[in-house]
Amino acid sequence: MIILGLDPSLSCTGWGVIRAEGSRLTHVANGEVPTDARRPLAERLAHLHAGLAAVIGEFRPHRAAAEEIFVNKNPQSTLKLAQARGAAMAACGAAGLMVSEHAAREVKKAVVGTGAAEKRQVQAMVAVLLPGVRLAGADAADALAVAIAAAHLVRAA
Repeated sequence: MIILGLDPSLSCTGWGVIRAEGSRLTHVANGEVPTDARRPLAERLAHLHAGLAAVIGEFRPHRAAAEEIFVNKNPQSTLKLAQARGAAMAACGAAGLMVSEHAAREVKKAVVGTGAAEKRQVQAMVAVLLPGVRLAGADAADALAVAIAAAHLVRAA
């Protein structure tokens, strides 16, 4: 099964593709879709959608997984995150992909063993679980962690 993990953000959405064969996970690809903060919101969202649609078209995942939205102290930040997440979900929906949603704590627990793990711990475990992976950036690492969590949770279900 090929799984696309997503770490949505308006500034830079991370994506990661893994192959899950039983308990064996292998890295396929990872990257990031950055947007230009000087561009209008609608253009940035369209760019995210198009970038992720291209990833889906290239790697043909069987399913996708995205981190659940979290509420920031700043309502405007939460709204922008929700809009970016909507663009990502729409790209998946347009391709007919089922998308599972996972809380950040759930992802950290599945990858590191504790829901209170720090970002650097998550990145280190992604490198351990996917030997030889070259990360495109922190957002791509987070997206791979989401894909890994989804693989573990699908197997457990």
